[in-house]
Amino acid sequence: MCLAERSFVALRYSVILRLIFRMMIVRCDLATELRWLEGGTITSPKGFKAGATYSGIRTYSEGKLDLGMALSDYECTAAGSFTTSKVRSSSVTLDQNRVLSGRAQAIVVNSGIANACVGDQGMKDAIDMAEAAAISLDLDPELVLPSSTGLIGVELPMALIRNGVKNITMTYDGGHDLARAILTTDKRSKEVAVAFQVEGKTYVLGGIAKGSGMIHPNMATMLGFLATDAGVDSGFLQESLTYAVNRSFNMITVDGDTSTNDTVIILANGAAGGEQIANGTAGSESFREALLQVCVYLAKEIARDGEGATKLIQVDVEGAKNENDARIAAKAVASSTLVKSAVHGGDPNWGRIIAALGYSGAELDENLIDLYINEVKIMEDGKPIPFFKESVEVAMSGESVTIRLDLKIESGAATAWGCDLSEEYVTFNSAYTT
Repeated sequence: MCLAERSFVALRYSVILRLIFRMMIVRCDLATELRWLEGGTITSPKGFKAGATYSGIRTYSEGKLDLGMALSDYECTAAGSFTTSKVRSSSVTLDQNRVLSGRAQAIVVNSGIANACVGDQGMKDAIDMAEAAAISLDLDPELVLPSSTGLIGVELPMALIRNGVKNITMTYDGGHDLARAILTTDKRSKEVAVAFQVEGKTYVLGGIAKGSGMIHPNMATMLGFLATDAGVDSGFLQESLTYAVNRSFNMITVDGDTSTNDTVIILANGAAGGEQIANGTAGSESFREALLQVCVYLAKEIARDGEGATKLIQVDVEGAKNENDARIAAKAVASSTLVKSAVHGGDPNWGRIIAALGYSGAELDENLIDLYINEVKIMEDGKPIPFFKESVEVAMSGESVTIRLDLKIESGAATAWGCDLSEEYVTFNSAYTT
């Protein structure tokens, strides 16, 4: 083996070892705080049921579900995060108003139709959908939050929905069915749960999400539903959700399009007992970390499952002026069509990364920037350094690509996630309604 070949092999294994080491550090850090539950979902916390059915909203196929509900045995504190689009689903508007009370007990959701851009009928149907669920669940309709996802500009088939909710069997392990019922173009369900401890008492926080296309969230993602058996003060719950969403769902992008239906809702029922968690109490930091990690997991799964995606892109920015600068820089790189295309082709075209960083709006000094692609250093102090192109191509051939940028200005840091852009994305979306 010649010197160049030996160097290439050594570099390749060095990259792999560094990646494994960093993953081990992250896993160990999380393991000290959280326990990830096998098969975890939104009904993993105590006192939560869910169920789903096929109601006829979507085209039938074996095993398909398109209408589901989640229910707490007890009234919950509630919080939400919603799209900032000025064109929005009536279901979003209704939920945003209801969450202001800080109270809820159930969620009803359909897939296939977005309940957006249908005029006044949209609000009537959102209210009707919540009332139908409330009758089935024997609840006050004001405690039911309706949600929809699917085609814009089509009215909800309320006769199908009213009949469908009657056919839903609610069970304590029904979260998996609900996770399937909210899918549209997704290739797989997205669900998770973690356990965390506060002064010796164990609490569980679980959730589900959907999203594959029209993903460039602003205040939320396509749909995300979270639940915990901890008792949480409503103000702190909202504050914690906003914190988590801004560092997870708001940091993903598939195609640059923000949805009319972006929604994240969390319910906290206190079924596990113990003191209520509030800002500054013993469990506040543990709860906030658990919520953040659940949201990050679900957000990454959305990016990984992007329409036509073959690779997950992670962009780490450090050394920025502040966290906000780091966030806008990371998301600009993850959103770049040229970067996404290069990642799809396994092309280490670092100029595209630097160009996206340059127009991001973050404060920069070109002469300070360090750039790494899957831990291979490409640029130091704003100047390219020699590297084996073949080694980087090999590193980019896997299912994920990590881009790391050190701006070396201050200590701001953030991470964004996206996916590559493939021919399949264009083909699929050129005929979505047909």
